[in-house]
Amino acid sequence: MIGSCRFAILLLLAATPMLAAQEPEPEFAKHLFPPELVMQHQSAIRLTPEQRTSITEGIRDFQLKVVELQWKMQDEAQKLTELVQGARVDEAQTLTQVDRVLGIEREIKRAHMGLLVRIKNSLTQEQQVALASMRGAKR
Repeated sequence: MIGSCRFAILLLLAATPMLAAQEPEPEFAKHLFPPELVMQHQSAIRLTPEQRTSITEGIRDFQLKVVELQWKMQDEAQKLTELVQGARVDEAQTLTQVDRVLGIEREIKRAHMGLLVRIKNSLTQEQQVALASMRGAKR
């Protein structure tokens, strides 16, 4: 769902290759731990049952929120597609609709950041150091 929404936005940006270029991973990302990394190394970092429960609840909350937002974004992206299909496009309406789509994308990214912070806060400093070194060894 998100992919098709991004596709619609990227089509709009296709005329400006510089804007559509892939962004590098932000600097702050190296200080956070995605759930997949934690799950993959849960034994090595000695994840406790309480930590597992906290992280699982965070993932569940995130997934519920994101599913709702994905439905909403799909609807708004469809409206955007309809706006740009004609021979002439109303710029103001289109940009307003782009703002709606980007606003939903912002909510998804914010929810994802909240999940990553919750995961990090569930881990001890030793676990964080261990995960950081495991991630570094992978790269």
